[in-house]
Amino acid sequence: MKIIHTISEMQIFAQNSHRSGLTIAAVPTMGFLHSGHISLIERANSEADLTIVSVFVNSTQFGPNEDLDRYPRDFKRDCEICEQHNVAVLFAPENTAMYSSDHSTWVTEEDLSRPLCGNSRPGHFRGVTTVVAKLFNAILPDVAVFGQKDAQQALVIRRMVRDLNFPVRIIIAPLIREDDGLAMSSRNRFLSADERSRALVISQTLLSLTPENLDTEVIKSKISSAGGTVDYVEILDAETLRPVHLETVEILVAVAAFFGKTRLIDNVILKP
Repeated sequence: MKIIHTISEMQIFAQNSHRSGLTIAAVPTMGFLHSGHISLIERANSEADLTIVSVFVNSTQFGPNEDLDRYPRDFKRDCEICEQHNVAVLFAPENTAMYSSDHSTWVTEEDLSRPLCGNSRPGHFRGVTTVVAKLFNAILPDVAVFGQKDAQQALVIRRMVRDLNFPVRIIIAPLIREDDGLAMSSRNRFLSADERSRALVISQTLLSLTPENLDTEVIKSKISSAGGTVDYVEILDAETLRPVHLETVEILVAVAAFFGKTRLIDNVILKP
């Protein structure tokens, strides 16, 4: 496996690979890889000749009071996991390479990024779309794989790719859960044993839902009763993130809640 730290070297590798007739799949991550990321890597391996995993903790998608400084990092372990799963390149750029000191250009999606996390984390998706666009320009992928756990993020990126004509096919891979049902996340390590036990109410409630028993207030009440602080519970059209209507094909039930200081997100998709 090759480890690349500069954008120019990454672009040269990608260009040479394309000239050799090889296809590239990208898996953008912020590192501290877990089984959810591994599932994305395995999907990428099946979709292209080469898989490139990026590890970059993107400062521009964190708000001023969020957990950028304490976000978990373990680059050595990330390298070992990538090597074990046939990753061709681990791309780990420095922050100064990704953002010049006088950086002033942003990529902004103005529809799908408004509700859910867009309401509670102003500026978050501007940081996401900008960094993903920059990663695509460095890796030059034919396909990119994102996870369903970050459902809104995946939709926003897919819209950005469509609207800006990126020649990248976006795959949204299934959400991966821990054995106890908790949605896999690098932030799960911040939960105490008690917080983790109580946080299971999120997945237990979501996985028990049917189109006939959808009630945001009931979901909020269950989370609050377990000691969680609800950020949002929303029932939306899974494609447009607008209210469910007669032509809705799939329903997204999305939750964000704090247990202790740890913010967790989860979702399920239902057929109406």
